[in-house]
Amino acid sequence: MAIDTTTAIAVKAAPPRRRSRKATLAWQLGIRLLMGLATLWCISVIVFVATQAMPGDVAKIILGPSATSEQVAQMNQNLGLDEPLITQYWDWLRNVLTGNMGDSLVSGQPVSELLSERIFNSATLTVIAMVLILPLSLLVGLIAAVFRDRFVDRSYLGASLVVTATPDFVLGSLVIALFGTVVFKVLPPVSLIPPGDAPWEHPKQLIMPLAVMTVVGVTYLSRLVRVSFIDVMESEYVQLATIKGLSTRRILFRHALPNALAPSIPAASIMAAYTIAGSVVIEYLFAYPGIGSALVDAVAGHDLPMIQAIIMLMATAFFLFNQLADVLGTLNKSR
Repeated sequence: MAIDTTTAIAVKAAPPRRRSRKATLAWQLGIRLLMGLATLWCISVIVFVATQAMPGDVAKIILGPSATSEQVAQMNQNLGLDEPLITQYWDWLRNVLTGNMGDSLVSGQPVSELLSERIFNSATLTVIAMVLILPLSLLVGLIAAVFRDRFVDRSYLGASLVVTATPDFVLGSLVIALFGTVVFKVLPPVSLIPPGDAPWEHPKQLIMPLAVMTVVGVTYLSRLVRVSFIDVMESEYVQLATIKGLSTRRILFRHALPNALAPSIPAASIMAAYTIAGSVVIEYLFAYPGIGSALVDAVAGHDLPMIQAIIMLMATAFFLFNQLADVLGTLNKSR
């Protein structure tokens, strides 16, 4: 059977089908999700090995210094600590994936019950902090960009440099000294929340930790907003709008603001992740009953299940916010 030469050449020269835009986007997000899950698994291995390598015998810590070797051996068997390390890790990971975080070695209560109220307290503190950080970062970044290279902008950059270079612990200690103990004494130096009470029922106890978290967050995020606004204000379409005689207010809020916010939204997700990670220092400093202070107490008491559960919870939250930042960043690039 004869084949049309023209048809054969056309078939041969036809370009390969390109993957659709949605398929490419889904593929990129899927790869990043798999990489994030692999990272989370690596963190679980590191957390388990690191806690097992902590100095001290767990059984002796539980039983006390007067325990006999037979009692210690029996306790290790009851806790499964006499099994091979890989077996212990597999049993622990399987329980974590099913929601069973084990029992506290200090109190004997389920870790999930001990952490439920503390997770709520930490989540409340983080959410309120982010509600304050986002609009303040937008406002500060906008003002700094509008007054670029002037006194306001230079003062802001100098102050942000000082805050960035100051550790959270030092900044929190200064706040306590100024407003809680030495100078003004207008706020409680610690943020103790009675068990069973919601954090917002004690607003005075929240002011100082929220102030430190907000200042640190605004310092980081507002600089990104400032850079985004400056880039947008120097773009061609904004320059064209200026030539056409549009008002500065209309240019800022109708043309510059939507485009400047696009790269800042993924940064806000990353900021939320860092806020969760940084809550350990803030909660410990202000004695706030969250998972950060619980982690410090667990390390001091050599409570391995509590340490493992808290670190994995924080790593998972960090992972989720980073995935959200990746998704928002990918969607922004695909526009």
